Amino acid sequence: MLKNYVSLLKEEFKGYGPKSLLSDVMAGLTVCAVALPLALAFGVSCGADAAAGLITAILSGLVISALSGASFQISGPTGAMTAVLITIIAKDGGNLSGVFLVGLMAGVLMLLAGLLKLGKLVHLIPKPVITGFTSGIAVIIALGQVDNFFGVHSEGESAVQKLLSYGELGFKPDWHAVAIGLLVMLIMIFWPKKWNARVPSSLVGIIVAAIAAALLHLDIAEVGAIPKTIFLENRLNFTEINWSALPSYISPALTVAMLGMIESLLCGASASAMTKGRFEADVELVGQGIGNMIIPFFGGVPATAAIARTSVAIKSGCKTRLTGVFHAAFLLISMFLLGGVMSRLPMAALAGVLMMTAWRMNEWHEIRHIFKRGFKSEIAQYLITLIATVVFDLTIAIVIGIAFSLLAFISRVLEVRLDHSMVDESRLPNVDMEKYANTCVVYITGAVFFANTQKIVDYMNKLPKADRIVFSMRGVPVMDPDAAQAIMKLAETYDVQGVEVLMCGLNDTVRKVLDRAGVVDQIGEEHFYWSVDRALFDKK
Repeated sequence: MLKNYVSLLKEEFKGYGPKSLLSDVMAGLTVCAVALPLALAFGVSCGADAAAGLITAILSGLVISALSGASFQISGPTGAMTAVLITIIAKDGGNLSGVFLVGLMAGVLMLLAGLLKLGKLVHLIPKPVITGFTSGIAVIIALGQVDNFFGVHSEGESAVQKLLSYGELGFKPDWHAVAIGLLVMLIMIFWPKKWNARVPSSLVGIIVAAIAAALLHLDIAEVGAIPKTIFLENRLNFTEINWSALPSYISPALTVAMLGMIESLLCGASASAMTKGRFEADVELVGQGIGNMIIPFFGGVPATAAIARTSVAIKSGCKTRLTGVFHAAFLLISMFLLGGVMSRLPMAALAGVLMMTAWRMNEWHEIRHIFKRGFKSEIAQYLITLIATVVFDLTIAIVIGIAFSLLAFISRVLEVRLDHSMVDESRLPNVDMEKYANTCVVYITGAVFFANTQKIVDYMNKLPKADRIVFSMRGVPVMDPDAAQAIMKLAETYDVQGVEVLMCGLNDTVRKVLDRAGVVDQIGEEHFYWSVDRALFDKK
């Protein structure tokens, strides 16, 4: 692992000079402009505060970027992680101690996953499941911002519970907050893309919204004080950990660790395809693990690699991992110099940023592709994972999505197909017409096992009466003992009825199973042929 990391650094900084350094500095500044509003927004939206999001982004850049498995990865608080943390913080009544402990535990799990070289496992998750998972997270984020966007109040642990609580509490929007949120969204929608590369639309949106709210003296919720220290007052402290409560956090820690692995590795794979650069998945997991073990002790929330910020870094001329470090340094400077300004930012403005982020999180191209192709299994995988993500725990959603995908795949692979035809003697020259009269050839394709043997038996019982049955099994890759027993019983029945049975096209594996089941002894070795045509022409 260490060898791979050192190799990455040597390759990355080979020929590094002032020009590359300037590129990293400027790219870091651009990423900082994108990350600043998102860090504040994600910190608030998960149930913590803006300072927690800011600290997370700073430490992610300083630690995770430095230890990353690639030169281009930018980590920090993300929308996907926010969707998980909302529930954890809500269950703890707004207390962040549980989230800090979950972050530490998740960091340990990610570190172990990297050391055990489990980075490639993420590729076992089907694309429709990942797309549905992402869409589900986007829904959770959007639902979680209804309070801030509309200036209302809700109760409940999950986003769905909060939404349903409006039935009892009432829903009376503060139209000033709505106007500010819409202003941000409109700016983000119509801000020219060519300008966005230099000045992010989200940053412009919250600046304009803050100025508008101040000039109009709007009485709406604001972010609140931003501390001028990276050691937040509310942070993880070993001496205050309630070790007896540790088991109750194992499940959410697994969720956070799994989510961190999936998002970071998918981000790395996507970014490496963009840059053609090297990406070491296991090194990335080690870096993510160490970073998430450190962040809670400063008061930050769990972090992961962020595809949007990584993409901005690449497009801004990122040369090395120093881009992530510089972006963190600029965020730290912003916290000290602009803390007073950031504290006056309207919550509705951050909600507007997150609403647009949730919309853009959806992989619309992939979603259209899934529905356009019309594969029922892919559509079902997407929809089931989306619904499970919104309704259940995110880990459960992934498990449900993968389980459904496996079942759909297995059902297709193990589906047995049957067909038959009566032999047309007139099309067989130079053969004994009487011998092949009333001969039926049965074609079996697919794996034959206990779950589909009854289908074969039922099919055989419906065949027209014949004096000779020729089984063509060239399309049967495997057969289990139960299926062989079913074939044996069919052979016994045909023997009693005086029907001759021939077997053709068996591979060695299927032949051995039939041999052990007694089928060979029942019908005789002379009734086994390489192919149907050899059986019909009686050629061994």
